[in-house]
Amino acid sequence: MASKDVLVTARFFDDDAKQLLRDHGLRVVTADVPYDGVDSVISPAMHVALESAVAWVIGIAPVTRELLDRYPRMVALARRGVGYDTIDVDAVRSARRLLTNTPGGNEPSVADHAIGLMLGVAKRLVESHERARAGNWTVLVGTELYGKTVGLVGLGRIARQIVKRLKGFDVRVLAFDVTRDGAYAAEAGVEYVTLEELLTRSDIVSLHAPLTAQTRHLLDEPAITRMKRGAIVINTARGELIDDAALLSALQSGQLGGAGLDVVGSERDPALLPITEKLLSLPNVLCTPHAAGSSREGLARSNLLAAQCVIAAIEGRAVPAQCIVADGRSH
Repeated sequence: MASKDVLVTARFFDDDAKQLLRDHGLRVVTADVPYDGVDSVISPAMHVALESAVAWVIGIAPVTRELLDRYPRMVALARRGVGYDTIDVDAVRSARRLLTNTPGGNEPSVADHAIGLMLGVAKRLVESHERARAGNWTVLVGTELYGKTVGLVGLGRIARQIVKRLKGFDVRVLAFDVTRDGAYAAEAGVEYVTLEELLTRSDIVSLHAPLTAQTRHLLDEPAITRMKRGAIVINTARGELIDDAALLSALQSGQLGGAGLDVVGSERDPALLPITEKLLSLPNVLCTPHAAGSSREGLARSNLLAAQCVIAAIEGRAVPAQCIVADGRSH
């Protein structure tokens, strides 16, 4: 294979990770990923780079069967991050390519962010800050995280990091997951419950599930109606897990006490932008731009791990097993 180009379209791919690739004889080629308000798109510059690339470090770019067929040189795709719902995994496998991700890279950062959203909404930090900026120093009464019941929808790596951080708040932790790890739950003091029970008992519901056909709009109008009046919703996973229209209605009516959102539905569906704007106008909504995993430390860990996966794949060495999403190379 003559080409040793590695295309990097993941934003904030730092110099240390680039140098690691270069130290192994690889040429780093970068290209910006345009964003059209619905999803990222493949730019002309990216198409040119993909012609010679043997590997691709991906951020949010979509990967389709057609794209893979068009660029047969590429043997490895390294997703810088954990979620891969923009990638056709079956196509990767059938095209005899390797797809990896970077578990463990940004999990502490996302967990920190989720706790920050819980505290920010409960303590009404945005409202208080905006009032102070306007010269209004009236005290707003918030609520404590201490002693509350927190429900985690999904109990994977990020959620388990959150469990560690919640211990200092003396909360009761409930969890719903399609698979259960009884030994971990017993050790960590987590109680597995049904989704319905989690919704009815929790003061704070935090979403950590992957986006699938089954989890899309997991929190819809009936589910939100079952929640405690005044409960808080936190979402650092995928915007499509929540029916944003139902969320908006529940916040406006007072059914829910607030929401901390790092992701929203309009991130991929521009038709939902009016709903997002209304959510942002509410004083009890704290929203960040899908930034939970974007800490300096988390990005550095993820970048290095993605680079290591690419190097191992190109050099024919074993790729870390925990990073492999799909591997069709042996077929």
